Amino acid sequence: MPANAKSSLAAVAPAVLVAALGWLLSEFTVGSGLVRLSYDLLLVSRGSMPVSEAVMVFMDEKSHTELRQSLNAPWDRAIHARLLDRLTAANARAVVFDIVFSGASTPEADGRLAEAMKRNGRVLIAADVKLVAPKQKEFFLPDERLHGAVGDDRVGSAEMEPDRDMIVRTLPHNENELASLSWAAARMLNAPIARGPEAARRERWLNYYGPANSTPGVPYYQALDTNAAPDEVFRGKVVFVGANLLTRFSGERKDEYRTPYTFWISEDSNQRFISGVEIQATACLNLLRGDWLERLAPALELALLVLFGAVAGGVLIRFRPLTATLLTLALLAAVAGGAYGAFIWQRLWFAWLIPVVQLAVALLWSIIFNSIRLYVENRLYIQSLELYLSPKLVKKFANDRTLLQPGARKQMLTLLFTDIANFTSISEGMDSDELAKLMNRYFQTAIAQCIHPTDGTVVKYIGDAIFAFWNAPDLQPDHAARACEAALRFRDQPPMLVRGQPLRTRLGLHTGEANVGNFGSTHRLDYTALGENINLASRMEGLNKFLGTHVLLTGDTQRLVADRFVTRALGRFRLKGFEKHVEVFELVGLPADAEASRPLREAFAEALRRFQAREFTDAAAAFQRVLALTPGDGPSQFYLQQMTEQQHRAWPDNWAGEVELKEK
Repeated sequence: MPANAKSSLAAVAPAVLVAALGWLLSEFTVGSGLVRLSYDLLLVSRGSMPVSEAVMVFMDEKSHTELRQSLNAPWDRAIHARLLDRLTAANARAVVFDIVFSGASTPEADGRLAEAMKRNGRVLIAADVKLVAPKQKEFFLPDERLHGAVGDDRVGSAEMEPDRDMIVRTLPHNENELASLSWAAARMLNAPIARGPEAARRERWLNYYGPANSTPGVPYYQALDTNAAPDEVFRGKVVFVGANLLTRFSGERKDEYRTPYTFWISEDSNQRFISGVEIQATACLNLLRGDWLERLAPALELALLVLFGAVAGGVLIRFRPLTATLLTLALLAAVAGGAYGAFIWQRLWFAWLIPVVQLAVALLWSIIFNSIRLYVENRLYIQSLELYLSPKLVKKFANDRTLLQPGARKQMLTLLFTDIANFTSISEGMDSDELAKLMNRYFQTAIAQCIHPTDGTVVKYIGDAIFAFWNAPDLQPDHAARACEAALRFRDQPPMLVRGQPLRTRLGLHTGEANVGNFGSTHRLDYTALGENINLASRMEGLNKFLGTHVLLTGDTQRLVADRFVTRALGRFRLKGFEKHVEVFELVGLPADAEASRPLREAFAEALRRFQAREFTDAAAAFQRVLALTPGDGPSQFYLQQMTEQQHRAWPDNWAGEVELKEK
């Protein structure tokens, strides 16, 4: 297939995919969660709005107690009559009872309530509606006497139609059989929408003014008390009366719903769940204010989603990952900003999170496609680097090809040399395949478990030895600590047995300046470090065999890690090839090891002090005490041997306590 044809196909495929995704999420239940969340987030991001035209009187637990009403039976209707007379006197604009006045009551109480309703003249009461079969409803109307007191047009349905997540998002219905309380109240209050041709049933969306309890409310028992709730609380307001989180009458099934704000409110807040009566109040205010929400026409929204998906999928594929990501972020901001602007200024919403998902999929496709293309372009280059460079260097060189040029720079490094003790005798007579497997396993453990976890750079293998360093090619402010951690990992690895003999690794560490870089040519790389300090690190490794230790480091390294690792000063040494003496330390462990090793370190320090002060008799006794504490302590045995071999030596006046070694 020609290259141009392949390029066209690569652009068309994501355009079709992302367009189809928009159709799928818009038309099927798989995207219903995104649609609902698109509505919810717009309300949450806007925050709360003031509510002044309505007030709720709610039947809460405190009111049950104060008014001595049962929790599992309808309230005495005489109490409702008292409340209604109280609201009539306060000149409330209208009273909406979200209470179904059906069931047993006394004629006297019914008569008092019916008379109170007639005196007020602006009362609306609720009927119950239950779904008994698909698309078939059964109506439970109020008591006949009360029904007659208000009239047929003053009865509304208390039914709610929540979504699967128990959030009511659409305005309660305006059906011919029985309109909702909110629509009936709007008609009673002469709202233009309720009387005009637009009152016919069509989908409108609730404009929540805030989380639950955003509508002002008064407990029922306080509403009866003019001192607790003065007339000003109710004057000119539409008063909604209902149970707080209970429906019909107290003691029936729970009538609590979630709101778009629920998932953003803490568990212990009283604003997480909203009562049915407050939803009816919100819907009624939407109709009175004319500020309900509209949604884009389904056909138009679907067309826009398909078109947007086709454009996003076809365009983003043409850009490399960084550019595609920046363009996606700009488009996301445009979609979110457009959705919020339409919501705020036009009270119009659409499923704006579907384009967000479309953009994410288009970006993912673009990144994968272009990453694969870049991978193919660079694969030969990467493969050549992997032949002789560590993964760390491969990554570094792959991102910075200037490193391929010959040259070096001076850099402070912490250097590590390792060697296997008595390897020659251990490996003697081994089959070559067996030896290869052994060394491969050893190196794999050393690199994967010790050096690479601390971001060290493995420079080369020299027989059974490893040369590595830290602080190049990437700068590492804690390079000395990383190297010490790697050394302890080496020391603490489970022993690898060869013919019953454990492999024991000796390690030497030193921190100093070295020339590090690519030595060679563009055809043959050797990324390494050169200089006198590399030799000193190698000498530290070799010194282990004289002192019987595992890990040695110079004073230059020890000063950088003294607060992070426990070390033991082993004295001053003049090593072969170096004019100046070197302070040498043993790496003991982490701060947690300090107490366990303290007796040994303090006893050895005292013995070393006497040795360097030329108090050889006392020093020998002190080293013997160290051996009594820790039998087989290598450094103590070394110093005892030194004093025995050089007991007749004439020490120069300027001797500073150093030990000279003429062997490597």
